[in-house]
Amino acid sequence: MSIEVLNESGAEADETALSALAAHVLEKLRVHPLAELSIVLVDEDAMSELHEKWMGEPGPTDVLSFPMDELRPGHVSGGTEDAPPDPALLGDVVLCPTVAVRQAKKAGHSAEDELHLLCTHGILHLLGYDHAEPEEHKEMFGLQAELLASWRAARARPSS
Repeated sequence: MSIEVLNESGAEADETALSALAAHVLEKLRVHPLAELSIVLVDEDAMSELHEKWMGEPGPTDVLSFPMDELRPGHVSGGTEDAPPDPALLGDVVLCPTVAVRQAKKAGHSAEDELHLLCTHGILHLLGYDHAEPEEHKEMFGLQAELLASWRAARARPSS
């Protein structure tokens, strides 16, 4: 799994934890280990530009996802003995830490927890999950909660 985290936001963030979280999510969703993912943290001005350009909405948002290859959980095969799989570019998840801080305060949890939630949410969007319809919303947010709970449990276990 190739996961690159770029912090262009000027805000403090635990890039190592974001990378480990992303690896955890992709592993749990059985995305092929050759998949590549970029996580980019940007400031509000950069996020506002992206939000307006790609979503047609003004102002910054918390997370945007830009899928590249058509990957789906559990559907990216490992190839065959004769034909190993080609590496696949999953896409980019763009996070805005300052928006995350504001949302975390409203939600009553830490900014780190909010960034983890948003990162997971963005990865699910890259994999084709959506929440426009009630059933999609239930599935996506349920899976998001499951993945975050397993991530927190894995982090809480002492390493051997």
